[in-house]
Amino acid sequence: MSLLEKINRRCFNFVHLNNLVYNTCWEDPRLDREALQLTADDSVVVITSAGCNALDYVLAGAGRVDAVDMNPRQNALLELKATAIRQLDFDTFFNMFGRGTLPDGESIYREALRPQMSPFAQRYWDRFINFFAGSGWRRSFYFRGSAGTLARAVNTYVDKVVRIRPVLEAAFAAPDLATQAEIYHRELKPKFWKPFLRWLLRRNLTLSMLGVPAAQREQLELSFPGGIGQFVEDSIAAVFAELPLHDNYFWRVYLTGEYTPDCCPEYLKRENFDRLKAGLIDRLHWHTNSVLKFLEQHDQPVTRFVLLDHMDWLHGALHEALVGEWQAIVERAAPNARILWRSGGLKTPFVDRVPVTVGGTQTRVGELLTYHTELAERLHPLDRVHTYGSFFIADLNR
Repeated sequence: MSLLEKINRRCFNFVHLNNLVYNTCWEDPRLDREALQLTADDSVVVITSAGCNALDYVLAGAGRVDAVDMNPRQNALLELKATAIRQLDFDTFFNMFGRGTLPDGESIYREALRPQMSPFAQRYWDRFINFFAGSGWRRSFYFRGSAGTLARAVNTYVDKVVRIRPVLEAAFAAPDLATQAEIYHRELKPKFWKPFLRWLLRRNLTLSMLGVPAAQREQLELSFPGGIGQFVEDSIAAVFAELPLHDNYFWRVYLTGEYTPDCCPEYLKRENFDRLKAGLIDRLHWHTNSVLKFLEQHDQPVTRFVLLDHMDWLHGALHEALVGEWQAIVERAAPNARILWRSGGLKTPFVDRVPVTVGGTQTRVGELLTYHTELAERLHPLDRVHTYGSFFIADLNR
């Protein structure tokens, strides 16, 4: 490993092992719902991230959802959400996680939430419940954490440097896709994409704050014409000119610091909050662990695995962990279990090459997977986030 690679890895590890990285999920659960077709018979394992999609799978009908993350701060966030669903009324909950501000949040936390939470979550939110205070440069919770800090910087760029806030608001309010696309190409694109921003989006620190590991960056640099910078630019063009913005809550919260009642994740809608509060929230469980260790300790078959872009993280220097994880998936999966994953690259041939043992015989993961390529290729262009190069849906046959 070169000195530069070591520096990049240390930078990435510093960001991800010492901070709340994600304050909201950046994987579109609308695609996942269609790909997973969840029922009460399904047991789902998903990487926690910010917990939004774990809540979505419960609302979609899964019988059990286990959210797993090695970063305890991500699970502390999901625990805060789950506890708030149990203890708070909807309006207070929406102010907290919809608008990202709760000025009296510390007293609400101390009186209603903290007594119901685990020791680690208590210690974490004792220090950081002020994320919801609604004051200062990072006035919203959605401008907190590693990804949120970068979002706040982008908003400062929008407001103070290129001064395009009115144009941005016009794009979100556009009555149709044609008008929205015209606004992007005529006004947003030429004003937003300055040389400095293009330079910044190619920096390792910037990409680390967005949660993009080195192996993922390398895939895009090798497979996408123009590299990662062009990929980001093309992705934003797709979001603003090819997909409707009216329900794109991912980019709304990133560029404003808050959701609206009509543009938000499913768990922030009143009727779904009521469903969760009435008992569905009990189907959700969270675990601070690696996926491998969790599966080794879990004693029930799993019908659905949602691995986000986890394969990219393990590919390369952590190949042994990738092999161990797939072996655990094979051993814990129910018959015909379905697996979803995303990648920064356009392909993930390294997944098919992973060696596993089934019934004493060694084979490769690709020999066990039936890919639903047509379904994945139909869904992927509809992704409202549009930050991944590819989307995979596969059934595990063993």
